[in-house]
Amino acid sequence: MIPTDLDEVFAPLEGAKRFVVGQLGQSLDGRIATASGHSHYINGPEDIERLHRLRALVHAVVVGAGTVAADNPRLTVRMVEGPNPVRVALDPRGRLDPGRAIFTDDAAPTLWIQGVDAAPCVPGATTTILHDNVEIVRMPTGEAGFNPRDILAELNARGLSRVLIEGGGVTVSRFLEAGLLDRLHVSVASLLIGSGRPGVTLPEVQSLDEARRPRVRHFRLGSDLLFDLDLRSEEA
Repeated sequence: MIPTDLDEVFAPLEGAKRFVVGQLGQSLDGRIATASGHSHYINGPEDIERLHRLRALVHAVVVGAGTVAADNPRLTVRMVEGPNPVRVALDPRGRLDPGRAIFTDDAAPTLWIQGVDAAPCVPGATTTILHDNVEIVRMPTGEAGFNPRDILAELNARGLSRVLIEGGGVTVSRFLEAGLLDRLHVSVASLLIGSGRPGVTLPEVQSLDEARRPRVRHFRLGSDLLFDLDLRSEEA
């Protein structure tokens, strides 16, 4: 029988001073959104509650610019009790609208990380406080955007050592490829989209011998199935 106890889901994280966990919600065919970016809601209410509990366990929740632009998320723990994490938006080209919810709602501190060469989204803004709860931070970028290690170093320097990489697929995949995730939560909903945006995207392998085979726990959340992957203890 597949367990449903959320306390068991979070047991490996509770009490840990430092961890990085990735999060993806997807369809049976591995899509996290339609081709247009619509994703509300692939997963059901039980899994959304699980995600809010996960946010309450971390110091910072990280999302890419595409997720902020498409979903306008709040990234709070409003469905459960607990503190809201610091919200971190990765925006290497400085393309986000400053009217997005995480920059205006004052629900939690927000770091808006922009590339050093990005044009300021707000006239006169450089590395400064946009308003009381939003700080713009400038960081170097490469061809693929920010180096994930640089992002974690910046967060750790601020005392943010329990980190959730919540989306989207490109952002989670970059942290996964860099070997920086301790765990990965993949919640699979019982629907088929057939097209759209993939979840995990990694460099090609030539044989299944090269595929990653982490230990996994399964949890049923309503009609969804959560895969909790332990990326630090991969099976041979």
